[in-house]
Amino acid sequence: MIRNIVFDMGNVLLRFEPELFMTRQGILDPSDREIVTREMFRSVEWAQMDMGILQEETAEPLILERMPERLREKVKGLLYHWWEPREMMPGMEKLVQRLKRAGYGIYLLSNASRNQPEYWEKMPISQFFDGTMISGIVRVIKPTPAIYTLFTEEFHLVEEECVFIDDAPVNVAMAMAHGWKGIVFNGDAHDTEEKLRALGVNF
Repeated sequence: MIRNIVFDMGNVLLRFEPELFMTRQGILDPSDREIVTREMFRSVEWAQMDMGILQEETAEPLILERMPERLREKVKGLLYHWWEPREMMPGMEKLVQRLKRAGYGIYLLSNASRNQPEYWEKMPISQFFDGTMISGIVRVIKPTPAIYTLFTEEFHLVEEECVFIDDAPVNVAMAMAHGWKGIVFNGDAHDTEEKLRALGVNF
């Protein structure tokens, strides 16, 4: 029986789209967007923030030194405030609320930096969560097997009673290898609800 619904954050609950973020910051030139994508969003430093090796403050000088002077202030704004204004994935906030009302445990398991609580706690959806585990804080990253074991131990959960919803198939596959149920999120809240129902989740 499913008792706990575990969500990824980026592109499951909260939109994570570098193209959108760059547009917000006024980075519109295609060549500039390519530089920012390569040297920040796809950088080693970004991965190291998710791993808890760096924080935004320590990654900043390393990233900015590779940026043209004209982009540095905008990139700095992206680094610290990519999530503003908050944009949730359509239908997912309502889905979380309904699951919470139905009595399920609601949890977050996300690859993100140690600064994640600074913006997560400002989001109304956070009030519905019974627990969160962030890779940068525990210094273990999905899909490393240890994070799934650490998660269930931390919150005293039974693997067979958990379903994990993530947009990355490899992350879901590893959760399933640990005895969890899994759903690959494809951007459609209604489809996710139907898959939850198929697993026996009652709304």
